Amino acid sequence: MTPSKPSTRSGFAAIVGAPNAGKSTLTNQLVGEKVSIVTHKVQTTRFQIRAIAMLTTSEGARAQVVLVDTPGIFEPRKQDRLSKSMVHAAWRGADDSNAIAHIVDAGAWYRNAKGEGSSQDRLASEDTDRVMAGLAKRQRKAVLVLNKIDTVPTDELLPLIAHFDEVGGYERIFVLSATKGTGVEDLATYLADAMPEGPLLYPEDQAADIPVRLMAAEITREKLFLRLHDELPYASMVETEKWTDRKDGSVRVDQIIYVRRGTQKGIVLGKGGETVKAIGAAARKEMEDWLGRRVHLFLFVKVRENWMEDRARYAEAGLEFDV
Repeated sequence: MTPSKPSTRSGFAAIVGAPNAGKSTLTNQLVGEKVSIVTHKVQTTRFQIRAIAMLTTSEGARAQVVLVDTPGIFEPRKQDRLSKSMVHAAWRGADDSNAIAHIVDAGAWYRNAKGEGSSQDRLASEDTDRVMAGLAKRQRKAVLVLNKIDTVPTDELLPLIAHFDEVGGYERIFVLSATKGTGVEDLATYLADAMPEGPLLYPEDQAADIPVRLMAAEITREKLFLRLHDELPYASMVETEKWTDRKDGSVRVDQIIYVRRGTQKGIVLGKGGETVKAIGAAARKEMEDWLGRRVHLFLFVKVRENWMEDRARYAEAGLEFDV
Protein backbone atom coordinates (compact mmCIF):
# COMPACT_ATOMS: atom_id res chain seq x y z
CA MET A 1 0.00 0.00 0.00
CA THR A 2 1.41 3.37 -1.04
CA PRO A 3 1.70 5.73 1.94
CA SER A 4 -0.42 8.85 1.59
CA LYS A 5 1.28 12.19 1.16
CA PRO A 6 1.15 14.62 4.09
CA SER A 7 -1.80 16.98 3.70
CA THR A 8 -1.27 20.69 3.09
CA ARG A 9 -1.47 23.22 5.88
CA SER A 10 -2.40 26.88 5.84
CA GLY A 11 -3.04 29.63 8.34
CA PHE A 12 -1.88 32.90 9.83
CA ALA A 13 1.17 33.76 11.95
CA ALA A 14 1.52 37.20 13.52
CA ILE A 15 4.96 38.76 13.86
CA VAL A 16 4.76 41.13 16.83
CA GLY A 17 7.32 43.11 18.79
CA ALA A 18 8.69 46.50 19.70
CA PRO A 19 9.42 49.04 16.93
CA ASN A 20 12.62 48.34 14.98
CA ALA A 21 13.01 44.80 16.37
CA GLY A 22 13.36 43.42 12.85
CA LYS A 23 9.81 42.22 12.13
CA SER A 24 9.76 43.33 8.50
CA THR A 25 13.27 41.97 7.83
CA LEU A 26 12.24 38.59 9.26
CA THR A 27 9.04 38.61 7.22
CA ASN A 28 10.98 39.25 4.02
CA GLN A 29 13.41 36.42 4.88
CA LEU A 30 10.61 33.92 5.46
CA VAL A 31 8.84 34.87 2.22
CA GLY A 32 12.07 34.85 0.22
CA GLU A 33 11.50 38.26 -1.30
CA LYS A 34 10.81 41.82 -0.23
CA VAL A 35 7.20 42.48 0.72
CA SER A 36 7.61 44.82 3.72
CA ILE A 37 9.57 48.05 3.74
CA VAL A 38 12.64 48.26 5.96
CA THR A 39 14.28 51.48 7.16
CA HIS A 40 16.41 52.72 10.04
CA LYS A 41 13.42 54.67 11.34
CA VAL A 42 11.33 53.16 14.12
CA GLN A 43 7.59 52.60 13.57
CA THR A 44 8.10 52.24 9.82
CA THR A 45 5.32 49.66 9.40
CA ARG A 46 1.97 51.40 9.91
CA PHE A 47 -0.55 48.68 9.14
CA GLN A 48 -0.86 44.94 8.79
CA ILE A 49 0.92 43.57 5.74
CA ARG A 50 -0.03 40.02 4.86
CA ALA A 51 3.02 38.32 3.41
CA ILE A 52 2.63 34.81 2.02
CA ALA A 53 5.35 32.24 2.69
CA MET A 54 5.36 28.75 1.18
CA LEU A 55 7.17 26.66 3.80
CA THR A 56 7.74 22.98 4.54
CA THR A 57 6.68 21.13 7.67
CA SER A 58 8.95 18.77 9.60
CA GLU A 59 7.14 15.91 7.82
CA GLY A 60 7.75 17.35 4.38
CA ALA A 61 4.27 18.71 3.75
CA ARG A 62 3.61 22.04 2.08
CA ALA A 63 2.41 24.82 4.33
CA GLN A 64 1.22 28.26 3.34
CA VAL A 65 1.92 30.61 6.22
CA VAL A 66 0.33 34.04 5.91
CA LEU A 67 2.68 36.24 7.91
CA VAL A 68 0.95 39.23 9.44
CA ASP A 69 3.74 41.81 9.70
CA THR A 70 2.32 44.17 12.30
CA PRO A 71 3.25 47.69 13.39
CA GLY A 72 5.56 47.92 16.39
CA ILE A 73 3.89 47.81 19.79
CA PHE A 74 4.82 50.78 21.97
CA GLU A 75 3.21 53.25 24.37
CA PRO A 76 1.39 55.77 22.16
CA ARG A 77 0.87 59.35 23.24
CA LYS A 78 -2.74 59.98 24.20
CA GLN A 79 -3.22 62.66 21.56
CA ASP A 80 -1.54 60.65 18.78
CA ARG A 81 -4.36 59.01 16.83
CA LEU A 82 -2.04 57.35 14.31
CA SER A 83 0.07 55.68 16.99
CA LYS A 84 -2.98 54.36 18.82
CA SER A 85 -4.40 52.99 15.57
CA MET A 86 -1.10 51.28 14.76
CA VAL A 87 -0.86 49.55 18.15
CA HIS A 88 -4.50 48.49 17.86
CA ALA A 89 -3.77 47.00 14.42
CA ALA A 90 -0.81 45.07 15.82
CA TRP A 91 -2.85 43.42 18.56
CA ARG A 92 -5.72 42.75 16.19
CA GLY A 93 -3.29 40.88 13.95
CA ALA A 94 -2.10 38.79 16.89
CA ASP A 95 -5.63 38.02 18.09
CA ASP A 96 -6.68 36.73 14.65
CA SER A 97 -3.66 34.47 14.05
CA ASN A 98 -3.05 30.74 14.51
CA ALA A 99 0.47 31.38 15.83
CA ILE A 100 2.35 34.35 17.27
CA ALA A 101 6.07 35.06 17.07
CA HIS A 102 7.33 37.74 19.45
CA ILE A 103 10.51 39.19 17.99
CA VAL A 104 12.98 40.97 20.28
CA ASP A 105 16.07 42.99 19.46
CA ALA A 106 18.44 40.90 21.59
CA GLY A 107 21.27 43.42 21.30
CA ALA A 108 19.16 46.34 22.53
CA TRP A 109 17.80 44.31 25.45
CA TYR A 110 21.29 43.09 26.41
CA ARG A 111 22.85 46.56 26.30
CA ASN A 112 20.05 48.03 28.37
CA ALA A 113 20.27 45.23 30.95
CA LYS A 114 24.00 45.91 31.31
CA GLY A 115 23.42 49.63 31.76
CA GLU A 116 25.26 50.35 28.52
CA GLY A 117 22.30 51.07 26.29
CA SER A 118 21.10 54.21 24.58
CA SER A 119 17.73 55.83 25.21
CA GLN A 120 16.46 53.90 22.19
CA ASP A 121 17.64 50.63 23.75
CA ARG A 122 15.77 51.51 26.94
CA LEU A 123 12.57 52.22 25.04
CA ALA A 124 12.95 48.96 23.11
CA SER A 125 13.30 47.03 26.37
CA GLU A 126 10.25 48.75 27.86
CA ASP A 127 8.23 47.95 24.73
CA THR A 128 9.39 44.31 24.93
CA ASP A 129 7.97 44.12 28.46
CA ARG A 130 4.79 45.73 27.17
CA VAL A 131 4.37 43.03 24.51
CA MET A 132 4.96 40.28 27.07
CA ALA A 133 2.31 41.82 29.33
CA GLY A 134 -0.12 42.07 26.44
CA LEU A 135 0.36 38.42 25.51
CA ALA A 136 -0.16 37.36 29.12
CA LYS A 137 -3.33 39.47 29.38
CA ARG A 138 -4.73 37.81 26.28
CA GLN A 139 -3.57 34.38 27.47
CA ARG A 140 -2.03 33.81 24.05
CA LYS A 141 0.86 31.40 23.69
CA ALA A 142 3.72 32.62 21.57
CA VAL A 143 7.23 31.73 20.57
CA LEU A 144 10.08 34.10 21.28
CA VAL A 145 12.46 35.13 18.51
CA LEU A 146 15.69 36.66 19.79
CA ASN A 147 16.86 38.60 16.76
CA LYS A 148 20.17 40.35 16.03
CA ILE A 149 22.08 37.76 18.07
CA ASP A 150 25.27 38.78 16.29
CA THR A 151 25.16 41.93 18.46
CA VAL A 152 25.30 39.91 21.72
CA PRO A 153 28.52 38.34 23.07
CA THR A 154 28.40 34.57 22.52
CA ASP A 155 28.93 33.76 26.20
CA GLU A 156 25.92 35.94 27.12
CA LEU A 157 23.41 34.15 24.89
CA LEU A 158 22.55 31.30 27.27
CA PRO A 159 21.87 33.64 30.24
CA LEU A 160 19.74 35.78 27.91
CA ILE A 161 17.72 32.77 26.78
CA ALA A 162 17.36 31.58 30.39
CA HIS A 163 15.99 34.96 31.46
CA PHE A 164 13.21 35.00 28.86
CA ASP A 165 12.49 31.32 29.42
CA GLU A 166 11.89 32.07 33.10
CA VAL A 167 9.79 35.23 32.80
CA GLY A 168 8.05 34.91 29.44
CA GLY A 169 6.20 31.60 29.40
CA TYR A 170 7.02 31.04 25.74
CA GLU A 171 6.37 27.75 23.96
CA ARG A 172 9.79 27.87 22.33
CA ILE A 173 12.69 30.26 21.95
CA PHE A 174 14.54 30.79 18.68
CA VAL A 175 17.78 32.72 18.23
CA LEU A 176 18.58 34.16 14.83
CA SER A 177 19.77 37.04 12.71
CA ALA A 178 17.03 38.06 10.31
CA THR A 179 19.41 40.27 8.35
CA LYS A 180 21.90 37.44 7.75
CA GLY A 181 19.28 34.70 7.55
CA THR A 182 20.98 32.52 10.15
CA GLY A 183 18.59 30.48 12.29
CA VAL A 184 15.53 31.40 10.22
CA GLU A 185 15.02 27.87 8.85
CA ASP A 186 14.18 26.39 12.28
CA LEU A 187 11.56 29.08 12.87
CA ALA A 188 10.12 28.49 9.40
CA THR A 189 9.64 24.78 10.13
CA TYR A 190 7.99 25.53 13.46
CA LEU A 191 5.54 27.98 11.88
CA ALA A 192 4.72 25.49 9.13
CA ASP A 193 3.98 22.79 11.71
CA ALA A 194 1.80 25.21 13.70
CA MET A 195 -0.63 25.80 10.84
CA PRO A 196 -3.88 23.77 10.73
CA GLU A 197 -4.51 21.30 7.94
CA GLY A 198 -6.37 22.83 5.04
CA PRO A 199 -6.18 24.00 1.43
CA LEU A 200 -3.96 26.87 0.33
CA LEU A 201 -5.51 30.28 0.93
CA TYR A 202 -3.68 32.05 -1.91
CA PRO A 203 -2.05 31.06 -5.21
CA GLU A 204 1.40 29.57 -4.60
CA ASP A 205 3.18 32.30 -6.56
CA GLN A 206 1.56 35.20 -4.66
CA ALA A 207 3.93 36.83 -2.18
CA ALA A 208 1.67 39.37 -0.49
CA ASP A 209 -1.94 40.39 -0.02
CA ILE A 210 -1.78 44.17 -0.39
CA PRO A 211 -3.38 46.48 -3.00
CA VAL A 212 -0.91 47.57 -5.67
CA ARG A 213 -1.57 51.28 -5.09
CA LEU A 214 -0.80 50.88 -1.40
CA MET A 215 2.33 48.80 -2.07
CA ALA A 216 3.56 51.44 -4.51
CA ALA A 217 3.07 54.11 -1.84
CA GLU A 218 4.98 51.96 0.66
CA ILE A 219 7.91 51.66 -1.75
CA THR A 220 8.15 55.43 -2.11
CA ARG A 221 7.75 55.96 1.65
CA GLU A 222 10.67 53.61 2.24
CA LYS A 223 12.90 55.55 -0.17
CA LEU A 224 11.78 58.79 1.45
CA PHE A 225 12.80 57.62 4.93
CA LEU A 226 16.03 56.00 3.76
CA ARG A 227 17.07 59.25 2.11
CA LEU A 228 15.97 61.61 4.89
CA HIS A 229 15.69 59.52 8.06
CA ASP A 230 17.84 61.97 10.05
CA GLU A 231 16.01 65.05 8.78
CA LEU A 232 12.39 64.14 8.13
CA PRO A 233 9.97 63.66 11.04
CA TYR A 234 8.06 60.42 11.40
CA ALA A 235 4.74 62.11 10.61
CA SER A 236 4.83 62.08 6.82
CA MET A 237 2.98 59.87 4.36
CA VAL A 238 2.71 58.91 0.71
CA GLU A 239 -0.55 58.50 -1.21
CA THR A 240 -0.94 56.95 -4.66
CA GLU A 241 -3.35 59.47 -6.16
CA LYS A 242 -3.64 58.00 -9.66
CA TRP A 243 -2.76 54.69 -11.31
CA THR A 244 -3.02 54.75 -15.11
CA ASP A 245 -2.28 51.69 -17.26
CA ARG A 246 -0.95 52.69 -20.67
CA LYS A 247 -1.47 51.01 -24.03
CA ASP A 248 2.24 50.23 -24.36
CA GLY A 249 2.09 48.08 -21.20
CA SER A 250 3.69 50.66 -18.91
CA VAL A 251 1.97 52.37 -16.01
CA ARG A 252 1.85 55.98 -14.87
CA VAL A 253 1.86 56.42 -11.09
CA ASP A 254 1.04 59.80 -9.56
CA GLN A 255 1.85 60.07 -5.86
CA ILE A 256 1.64 62.79 -3.23
CA ILE A 257 4.11 63.05 -0.37
CA TYR A 258 2.33 64.75 2.53
CA VAL A 259 4.34 66.60 5.17
CA ARG A 260 3.07 68.68 8.08
CA ARG A 261 5.25 71.78 7.81
CA GLY A 262 6.43 74.06 5.02
CA THR A 263 10.03 73.61 6.12
CA GLN A 264 9.64 69.85 5.69
CA LYS A 265 8.48 70.36 2.11
CA GLY A 266 11.76 72.14 1.36
CA ILE A 267 13.72 69.25 2.87
CA VAL A 268 11.90 66.69 0.70
CA LEU A 269 12.29 68.75 -2.47
CA GLY A 270 15.97 69.57 -1.90
CA LYS A 271 17.96 72.17 -3.77
CA GLY A 272 16.60 72.46 -7.28
CA GLY A 273 14.38 69.44 -6.65
CA GLU A 274 17.42 67.12 -6.42
CA THR A 275 16.26 65.20 -3.34
CA VAL A 276 12.76 64.36 -4.55
CA LYS A 277 14.21 63.36 -7.95
CA ALA A 278 16.58 60.91 -6.25
CA ILE A 279 13.73 59.50 -4.14
CA GLY A 280 11.61 59.09 -7.25
CA ALA A 281 14.38 57.40 -9.22
CA ALA A 282 14.97 54.83 -6.46
CA ALA A 283 11.25 54.20 -6.00
CA ARG A 284 10.63 53.88 -9.74
CA LYS A 285 13.39 51.29 -10.13
CA GLU A 286 11.99 49.12 -7.33
CA MET A 287 8.45 49.44 -8.69
CA GLU A 288 9.65 48.29 -12.11
CA ASP A 289 11.41 45.29 -10.59
CA TRP A 290 8.28 44.48 -8.57
CA LEU A 291 5.78 44.91 -11.43
CA GLY A 292 7.95 43.64 -14.24
CA ARG A 293 7.09 46.57 -16.49
CA ARG A 294 8.06 50.18 -17.11
CA VAL A 295 6.85 52.75 -14.57
CA HIS A 296 6.43 56.49 -15.08
CA LEU A 297 6.46 57.91 -11.55
CA PHE A 298 5.44 61.48 -10.77
CA LEU A 299 5.91 62.78 -7.21
CA PHE A 300 4.30 65.88 -5.74
CA VAL A 301 4.99 67.29 -2.27
CA LYS A 302 2.18 68.96 -0.36
CA VAL A 303 1.76 70.39 3.12
CA ARG A 304 -1.19 69.06 5.08
CA GLU A 305 -0.84 69.79 8.77
CA ASN A 306 -3.73 67.62 9.91
CA TRP A 307 -3.42 64.59 7.65
CA MET A 308 -3.20 62.39 10.76
CA GLU A 309 -6.82 63.37 11.50
CA ASP A 310 -8.08 62.42 8.02
CA ARG A 311 -10.39 59.40 8.36
CA ALA A 312 -9.97 58.44 4.70
CA ARG A 313 -6.20 57.94 5.10
CA TYR A 314 -6.82 55.38 7.83
CA ALA A 315 -9.44 53.48 5.85
CA GLU A 316 -7.08 53.28 2.86
CA ALA A 317 -4.38 51.68 5.03
CA GLY A 318 -6.77 49.32 6.80
CA LEU A 319 -6.44 51.16 10.13
CA GLU A 320 -9.32 51.94 12.46
CA PHE A 321 -9.86 55.66 13.00
CA ASP A 322 -11.76 55.46 16.30
CA VAL A 323 -9.78 53.38 18.83
